[in-house]
Amino acid sequence: MGTGIAIVAARGGASTWLYDVNAERARSAVSEVCGFLMRSVKLGRLSAQAAQAAKARIQSTSRIADLSRADLVIEAVYEDVGVKSALVRELDAVIREEAVIASNTSTLSITRLASASRLPQRVIGMHFCLPAQLMKLVEVTPGLLTDARTLGIAETCCRALGQITVRTKDTPGFILNRFVIPMNNDAIRLVERGVAAPEDIDLAARKALGYPLGPLQLVDLVGLDTQLRLCEAFYEATRDPRHVCPPLLRQMVAAGHLGKKSGRGFYRYASTGTFGS
Repeated sequence: MGTGIAIVAARGGASTWLYDVNAERARSAVSEVCGFLMRSVKLGRLSAQAAQAAKARIQSTSRIADLSRADLVIEAVYEDVGVKSALVRELDAVIREEAVIASNTSTLSITRLASASRLPQRVIGMHFCLPAQLMKLVEVTPGLLTDARTLGIAETCCRALGQITVRTKDTPGFILNRFVIPMNNDAIRLVERGVAAPEDIDLAARKALGYPLGPLQLVDLVGLDTQLRLCEAFYEATRDPRHVCPPLLRQMVAAGHLGKKSGRGFYRYASTGTFGS
């Protein structure tokens, strides 16, 4: 997600730093960004000049202090409230007081994450849809203490980058995952019970419901391990039985079948990774 958001930012005209604690991962992410931009040129979706300009706007770092002059920091670490809160505290120590901290969380409470900051009014949710570089929608979620200035900056930034925003309350799953997580689980349970093959489930969803991807194709793209973490976080927050992780999902994750990034999930893939064109 972080790499996809970086594509959106750099392509949209923003000077962009891609931060990871692992320097090699950060450099690799920039290479993925450049590869995506060049594929977009070949497909006629982006001019060569625009791609070169976007590439020039992005750089990587493994030093969080390099974010000190950022106007907006969007965190996209995995769905663990402890990990995200720790990152918010680290950012608090290095960024300017005027800077905004946005979380790309899809299930966790923005108010709870903001409590890790000494300035909770500057913390907001900006949930980009995966893959961020292809999907236009961003759920913008103020917490209880988020101020109007922060909300305005988040929405203005999204629109400047060519994204479409919807504003949501700080409630588990916001809008999209209220639909998506249970739907994905239901599709997994259909496979688990032998009701239909993944190909037929996805074909039905695409042709009858008009979805661009079937639910099992989406799980493979997002990552089965990510779906598992989302289930656990969502169930803890809601206690809704539809959010309970299906046993088949746990088994597949344990077997290393994580979806496209591992080469095998509900489908097999000739290449790994989550980046499309």
